[in-house]
Amino acid sequence: MPENTSHEEPDLIQLLTPEGELVEHPDYPIDLTPEEIRGLYRDLVLVRRIDTEAVALQRQGELGLWASLLGQEAAQVGSGRALRPGDMAFPSYRDHGVAWCRGVSHKSLLGLYRGVTNGGWDPAEHGFHLYTIVIGSQALHATGYAMGVQRDGAVGEDGEAVITYFGDGATSQGDTNEAFNFAAVNNAPVVFFCQNNQWAISEPLERQSRVPIYRRAAGFGFPGVRIDGNDVFASLAVTRKALQSAREGQGPTLIEAFTYRMGAHTTNDDPTRYRMSAELEEWRLKDPISRLWAYLANTGLADDAFFASIEAESEELAEQVRRDCRSLPDPRPLDIFTHTYAEPHSHLDRQRSEFADYLASFEGAGTEGGR
Repeated sequence: MPENTSHEEPDLIQLLTPEGELVEHPDYPIDLTPEEIRGLYRDLVLVRRIDTEAVALQRQGELGLWASLLGQEAAQVGSGRALRPGDMAFPSYRDHGVAWCRGVSHKSLLGLYRGVTNGGWDPAEHGFHLYTIVIGSQALHATGYAMGVQRDGAVGEDGEAVITYFGDGATSQGDTNEAFNFAAVNNAPVVFFCQNNQWAISEPLERQSRVPIYRRAAGFGFPGVRIDGNDVFASLAVTRKALQSAREGQGPTLIEAFTYRMGAHTTNDDPTRYRMSAELEEWRLKDPISRLWAYLANTGLADDAFFASIEAESEELAEQVRRDCRSLPDPRPLDIFTHTYAEPHSHLDRQRSEFADYLASFEGAGTEGGR
């Protein structure tokens, strides 16, 4: 049997070390103002706080489920901030940091996991599609959308690009590999962003691939690159270049963000059953927020007053998240028929009327606000 090479760690694109030291790379210059760097730190801290509060709310019975992004903030925030307003992102179900960057409110995300909405935001308004639960299907959706962008002529230096997010487990799905092939042969303007967090629920990386994931791109005929997924600078710079390449007609790119899922797969999961605590400790030293804090502090780009202000904002946001979650209204029974089709539909109208009559048949039930 051939040797399993999945644990090989080829050179990562890394622009900020775990110690907070800046590293220059000839192909990926990072040209950010001090204000932009402080903005990235704020993003990371606030996104993590939303996530922390959501986990706590689920434990209190306020949410039915939550998929934590703990440890993956840099991959999401960096790539999310690389997007332009006209670009479109197709997420999975853990990409709360990208949602934050695209202006989707935490309240919309909470509503989805509280079960009071089937979506909660307008994808066209935010350039951010609805969360996808079916593993890997969003890669096909993104590729089809990118092919549409291409056929509409919305390409070029100032054109549109598409990005889709998925985990290492999704690379074993047929949909993802079909998307790779369609994107390659059609030269579609799409970036495949794989957050390799080492675990597909309880299945480790070696059960997903015998080679590093980014190398798969070569088999489909387009470039792949592996980045330090806990480095917000690398995530931003590499994604920005890949998106620009897509806009200019150079086709797709696969970015493998080598990171780690510090929490459970979802709040229904118990990761202590399948992974060792030593593994967590190793990755805790690579924390994305700590390294950017160190860089800002060591270079004098931020002082104690700045860090204190972000902490205060984080506390205010946490309180707002708790209030917003508990104030979410329950959906009315007939709301399930809303937004099913873009235009009025006679069959749906008939079904809605029949369901309303059924509800009205229960004593005292009524259909308040539903008809």
